[in-house]
Amino acid sequence: MALYELFSHPAERGYRAGLCSKAALFLLLATALTYIPPLLVAFRSHGFWLKRSNYEEQPTVRFQHQVLLVVLLGPERGGFLAWSTFPAFNRLQGDHLRVPLVSAREEDRNQDGKMDMLHFKLELPLQSTEHVLGVQLILTFSYQLHRMSTFVMQSMAFLQSSFAIPGSQLYVNGDLRLQQKQPLSYSGLDVQYNVRMLLLVHLFCFYMLLLISSLKREKWKLEIAFLCGWHRRGFLRNSCHEFFQNMETGTPVIYTWKERKKTCL
Repeated sequence: MALYELFSHPAERGYRAGLCSKAALFLLLATALTYIPPLLVAFRSHGFWLKRSNYEEQPTVRFQHQVLLVVLLGPERGGFLAWSTFPAFNRLQGDHLRVPLVSAREEDRNQDGKMDMLHFKLELPLQSTEHVLGVQLILTFSYQLHRMSTFVMQSMAFLQSSFAIPGSQLYVNGDLRLQQKQPLSYSGLDVQYNVRMLLLVHLFCFYMLLLISSLKREKWKLEIAFLCGWHRRGFLRNSCHEFFQNMETGTPVIYTWKERKKTCL
């Protein structure tokens, strides 16, 4: 015989407590743990199952006020003029040392706390018989990234220009960019390239290559090849891209360099 439901009444049971009770605090904590941890995981992982992504960051680049200058003279003089902010380097130059007038100014155009441009001006006094046919300049910088990877390193910009006729003024405008060949560390402070010795190797190789014409080639060939080859083991370096040069003839020579600091990873 079939049975039919004639009447039903659900039983409802409720619990009440004050806002400062343990039950209310437990309910608030359970609700927060339900929604907040998944949001934090999604934010820190930059998306779930992300395969590839890119980002742009403006680095913190500061000029270290370390300069090395070499000016190549005409064949009638048969030599060069050099100067740097390193006293040991200047002592080695002897009669080739010529102290210039240097001014440097960093500019923050958008007022975001990071320098966007470096205005560097160098005036070198010359004698009437000295004619400039080439300029080589090294500037050192402190380079830092903070957004995705905390990365700090010492870097430099190397500028080289030569011309067939004597020049009086040279203007250079370029960008300093980071060339990356391996991934950066995603956690902690990455200081594997924050080594001043790399800069010293750059300077020493540069100085030896300039003097190789006046020294015995057999004596310095092995040392130069070893030092330059050791430095090429690095995977990160700064280089000057998109630079424009404008040279004016005559004497004396004034070397001006402007640089925009940026990077794109």
